[in-house]
Amino acid sequence: MNKSVVIREIEAKDDKVIEAIIKRSLEKHHLDHEGTAYTDPQLAHLSTYYNERPKEKYWVIEVDGEVAGGIGIGVYDAKRSICELQKLYLAQKALGRGLSRELMKTALDYASIHFKQCYLETRHELETAGRLYEKYGFRLLDKPLDGSEHTAMDRWYIKEL
Repeated sequence: MNKSVVIREIEAKDDKVIEAIIKRSLEKHHLDHEGTAYTDPQLAHLSTYYNERPKEKYWVIEVDGEVAGGIGIGVYDAKRSICELQKLYLAQKALGRGLSRELMKTALDYASIHFKQCYLETRHELETAGRLYEKYGFRLLDKPLDGSEHTAMDRWYIKEL
């Protein structure tokens, strides 16, 4: 059965759904605490947060009209032209369908136009995510880049764009 898949920029109507997807995913991995995206002050209003910042974007992916996840690109270090891949999360029922690859392609295509490098932070428990990042050419770093705010993360990756 073919499903209709659409990737589009986040809108205010998506905020509660994306917040719930992110929080459920973090709770599932026991990462619902300080130092993770779980406590980001902008989490409840991602559309406003991203739409107010030039060069920053957040996309949602819909399957048959229902938001199933999202991904963002934020400015990490403007002087060095480094962006950050942010908040790649999918609803549990959307896992294993290749949707993360579609979101990665959208985000990295955009990032490659505006930045020289893309950075991201994650946790070792998120093995599937780590494999995905490596598949897209991210290389593991020994430590976070200066300016990291998510102190609970223990895996840092960077990619040349």
